Amino acid sequence: MASEQSPATPSDRLVAGQQPEQQQQQRPHDNVAFEDVTDGNFVYEFGGPVGAASMIIGFPLLMAYQFLCVYDNKGQFLLPSSLADFIPWVARMSARYWEIAYPSWAGIKIYMGFTLFTVALAYICPGPVMYGYKVPSLNGQRLAYHCNALWAWWITVGTALALHFSGLFRLTQIIDNLGPIMTVAMIWSFLLAGAVYAATVLWGKKHRASGNFIYDFFMGVCLNPRIGTLDLKMVTELRVPWPVLFFISLSCALKQYEEIGYVTPESAFMVLAHWLYSNACNKGEECVMTSWDIFYELESWYLLFWNLAGVPFSYCYSSIYLLKNGPMNFSLGWNVMCYVLLVTGYYFWDTGNSQRNRFRMFWNNTLIKRNAFPQLPKGFIPNAKYLQTTHGNKLLIDGWYAYARKPHYTADLVMSLSWGLITGFGSFFPYFYLTFFTIVLVHRVGRDDARCARKYGADWDEYMRVVPWKFVPYVF
Repeated sequence: MASEQSPATPSDRLVAGQQPEQQQQQRPHDNVAFEDVTDGNFVYEFGGPVGAASMIIGFPLLMAYQFLCVYDNKGQFLLPSSLADFIPWVARMSARYWEIAYPSWAGIKIYMGFTLFTVALAYICPGPVMYGYKVPSLNGQRLAYHCNALWAWWITVGTALALHFSGLFRLTQIIDNLGPIMTVAMIWSFLLAGAVYAATVLWGKKHRASGNFIYDFFMGVCLNPRIGTLDLKMVTELRVPWPVLFFISLSCALKQYEEIGYVTPESAFMVLAHWLYSNACNKGEECVMTSWDIFYELESWYLLFWNLAGVPFSYCYSSIYLLKNGPMNFSLGWNVMCYVLLVTGYYFWDTGNSQRNRFRMFWNNTLIKRNAFPQLPKGFIPNAKYLQTTHGNKLLIDGWYAYARKPHYTADLVMSLSWGLITGFGSFFPYFYLTFFTIVLVHRVGRDDARCARKYGADWDEYMRVVPWKFVPYVF
């Protein structure tokens, strides 16, 4: 590594990153570069206030429409018979949605009961205390995160199974009341987003605000919302959406068992897929604090709405479709292909996220060894190669990240593809997750590239020269 008196060129810094014996000697103690979470280069995103207003209105309507198509019409589109029928069609759709998805007392008890149970576990479960990046707005303070999601996850699964098999709460009530539960989740996300926004404004702690109420409500103005030791972003990012999604799929499988006497390989696939995802999020919670969502994104309507309502109730269409249209009776070869695709995608997704986050944790002095199941080979790269930037950060160019800049996104998309393929090709809705997720990830990569270009300058150009491919080597 070059000295401070003689800054290294990008090429020099790349060579330095390839010397593992030096890397171990150069591990910092408390001089890690500040993350620029107070980035002053404000630009409107998502189409500005008009785009924000459109999504605040449009996403709930889209979820309601898709729910009716999948839950009430076996995954087929519901369309007006003619242009003249449009307004009567809207009235019929609204009446039907209210009939089967109004926020009933059962829906409130199930969703809010789960939420309160999750929050309680977040306060009381044991787990390591980890520290995130230095926060400039807090004068370089590192926030503490109580990483007990793994304990909470397994306690929640055990409690749910005990309630089901004891008959105190049959998990099939989730799919039976899915509409009301979804409506409650959407209402709760609006209320919570409003509370976070109002509290932040009252306390004078706004970050990156535009001055436009609709846009700021959509994008958020609060960076680190906390209630005591509970970090709201961590809880809403990991502990609600993916466990709820898993329990929806488990509920569908149990309902199928009640109806036909067995669980099909396709429904079992969805339970496995959503268990893998939820388990991974909770077992690797300590890695998430260095992610974009935690250290940079503001707690906003779009994050809260999508995490609390959008993820669990939009990514479950495959499970519902299989229940409403099964048994599917696909060939053994087709099912084996889907399982192989899922497990392969999961391996690269899990290890890819582990590689990049544990690389950051190593240089942030927060890396710890955990034995949470499953720990996969290649999850950590000792003496990883990197490109040193003049900003102070290090850009990983080793492991899967030697071949593409976003390999974990590619693996995520492979898994989402398998979630659709396991249902066949009888409906678009099991592929909604893949479609939507592709749009989101491409947009996010664009945001990330633009921000990193501003942040790292010539170093980012060098990084893109060393790792030119975004998702798939030699393709894209």
